[in-house]
Amino acid sequence: MKVKVIPVLEDNYMYLIIEEHTREAVAVDVAVAKRLLEIAGREGVSLTTVLSTHHHWDHTRGNSELAHLRPGLAIMGADERICALTRKLEHGEELQFGAIHVRCLLTPGHTSGHMSYFLWEDECPDPPALFSGTLQPGLIHLPNSTVPSLLPSDPLCSLGDALSVAGCGWHLEDTAQQMYQSLAKTLGTLPPQTKVFCGHEHTLSNLEFAQKVEPCNNHVQAKLSWAQKRDDDDVPTVPSTLGEELMYNPFLRVTEDPVRAFTGQVAPAQVLEVLCRERARFQLALEPPQPQVRALLALQWGLLSTPQEK
Repeated sequence: MKVKVIPVLEDNYMYLIIEEHTREAVAVDVAVAKRLLEIAGREGVSLTTVLSTHHHWDHTRGNSELAHLRPGLAIMGADERICALTRKLEHGEELQFGAIHVRCLLTPGHTSGHMSYFLWEDECPDPPALFSGTLQPGLIHLPNSTVPSLLPSDPLCSLGDALSVAGCGWHLEDTAQQMYQSLAKTLGTLPPQTKVFCGHEHTLSNLEFAQKVEPCNNHVQAKLSWAQKRDDDDVPTVPSTLGEELMYNPFLRVTEDPVRAFTGQVAPAQVLEVLCRERARFQLALEPPQPQVRALLALQWGLLSTPQEK
């Protein structure tokens, strides 16, 4: 199994997963159709399927054009709002593409129809991998789901807008408690060598926030220096590994004393909630958007009080 990392839009990644024996290919979250087809043609593979994690435009905007250019292409996901959807998937459903197995896991939270995909090949020596895009840098939304207790030894997983390098994605439809429970259940079942492929390039700002949370964390310092060099060379920072993330990603370290001290909270869900709010403030300070967008983000993350609350 071969994974092609394809940068698109301003900071998105889409992925082409190739079964190297059959030369069949599966795409994850197609944002730009012609770019994907260009890579597939260069690799000499037959694109048969698109797996969409959720319906947001930066993950599905290429589906309709791709369906027009490749009649008969299967476009799968769990949400009927996904562009050009041909098959709605259910939680626990399993698919197979040559030697590649897929396990579908419904993970609502970022959207109500968010689907995650675990992919693996039997007897494959490669380490596991986790595909986990982020809609906004540094904020979690791994929602209410339970990963099957018996995972293959070398899964390849797509979690859409979930975990990123040193950060996570927006939670839009679930509580912090649900997010924490899902995060612990889902990522807690994966081996530390699992590779983490995220959907957006937000590593630098994620690590700058992590440094603010844990200024004495040497792992954060080392990863930040590495990411700055990658940025200077215009090279992607994906993948990381889950084991590495546990050392420097504050959203996976909500039970650590320095992270608790930063938030002033002890309960993991409350720590998580404060981290999300502070990450939003941090991003607004880094890149102030237009006034209307800033107000919307501030309201969504509870940075504005209603008159009754004042």
